[in-house]
Amino acid sequence: MPIFEYKGVNANGKSISGVLDGDSLKTVKAKLKKDGIVVLEVHEGSAMRAARSREFHFGARRVKAADLANATRQLATLLSSGLPLMEALNVLVDQEENQSLKGALASVRDSVRGGSSLTDALKTNTKVFSTLYGNMVAAGEASGTLDITLDRLADFLEEQVRFRGRLSAALAYPALMTVIGIGVLFFLFTFVLPRVVGMFEDMRQQLPFITVVLLAVVRVLSGFWWLILIALGGAGWYGNRYLGTPAGRETVDGWMLRMPVFGTLIRMIAVSRFTRTLGTLLQSGVPTLTALDIVQNVIGNTVLAEAIRKARENVREGESIAEPLRRSRLFPPVVVQMIAVGEKSGELEKMLLKVSDSFDRTVESRVAALMSLVEPAIILVMGLIIGFIVIAILLPILQMSSAVR
Repeated sequence: MPIFEYKGVNANGKSISGVLDGDSLKTVKAKLKKDGIVVLEVHEGSAMRAARSREFHFGARRVKAADLANATRQLATLLSSGLPLMEALNVLVDQEENQSLKGALASVRDSVRGGSSLTDALKTNTKVFSTLYGNMVAAGEASGTLDITLDRLADFLEEQVRFRGRLSAALAYPALMTVIGIGVLFFLFTFVLPRVVGMFEDMRQQLPFITVVLLAVVRVLSGFWWLILIALGGAGWYGNRYLGTPAGRETVDGWMLRMPVFGTLIRMIAVSRFTRTLGTLLQSGVPTLTALDIVQNVIGNTVLAEAIRKARENVREGESIAEPLRRSRLFPPVVVQMIAVGEKSGELEKMLLKVSDSFDRTVESRVAALMSLVEPAIILVMGLIIGFIVIAILLPILQMSSAVR
C-alpha cells in the first residue's frame, strides 16, 4: 500500500506533518479530513517511492533489530507515562527516521485507528513484527500490562543486538585479515609471479623441486583463474540450493553441531537464544505451548528445533519441559538441570534468563580466546606462503650464481 507524506493544520490551529498509507490520494485526504486535519499538502513520499523501487528490483529493505528495539522502548515509555495508544503511535511515527520502519508503524497506527487491536495491527506486517513480537504484545494486551511487556520486549531485542555486536566485533579483524590475505595471494599468483618466474622456464638447468612446484601453481592460477572463479561460484550456488532443502539444512546443521571447537560454540549460542526467548515469552504471560512453538521457529538450527518440537508434544501430553530435552541429548546437562529446578520452584522464567546470561558470557570469553589464537595463526600461514615464494625464487638465482663462479 502506498505511503503518503502530508502537511496540514489540526483543530487547534497547530501545523502538523506525517505519513499515512492509503489506496489513493483521495483516500488519504478523506482519512485526514475525518481526523479534523485541514490538508495543506499531500503527496506520495519520495523516500517511500525510492524504497518501493528498491523493493521491486532488489527485495524489501529489512528493518534493523536496533531500530525496532529503539521504537519498542519509546512506545513502552510513552504508554507508561499515561499517553493513550493512538497518541503514542502518532508520536512514534512522526519521530521515526528509518523510512521502512516508519511506513510499518504508520500502517499499524492506521489499523488501530480503524478499530483493530494492536496485536491484529501488527499482523499486517509480519516482515517487521515477528510472531514472537506479536505474541508478546497479545499477552500484554490481554493482561493489561502492555507497557511492561513492551519494556521486556525492548530488553530482549537490545540484548540480542548487543550480543550480535560483540560477536561481530570479535570476528571482524580475523575475517578482514583472511579476506585481505587471500586477495593478496591471488593477485600475486595470478598477475605478479608469472612475470617474475617466467625467466626460469627458459633456463637450461635443473630447477629445485620447490621452484617447480611454484611454477606449476602459477601456471594453473594465471591460466585458469577465471575457471576457478566460475567453479567457486557454481559451488556456492549449489551449496545455497542444497541448504534450501529440508534434508540439506538438517545435514548441515547436524554437522555444524559436531564440529570440533566451533560446534560447541554454535550449540551454546543456539541454547542461549532458546533459553532467552522462552524465558522472555513466559515472563510476558505467553502460554507454554505457544512459547515453545515460537522458540522452535527462531532457534536457527533444524536439529535443535526438531528436539524442541518433540518436547512440545510431550509437554502437551503432561510431561515437564526438562525431561524430553534430557532424552534428546542435544542440550547441555546443566541447562536441563536448571530448567528442571526452575519448573519445580515455579521460577522457570528467571532460571531460563540466568542460563542465557551465563551462556552469553561463556560464548564471549571463548570467542575472544579463540580469536586470540586465530590471528597469529593467520599471520603464520601468510608468512609460510610468502617464505615459500621467496625461497622458490631465490634458490635458482643462487644456483646460477654458483655456476658463474
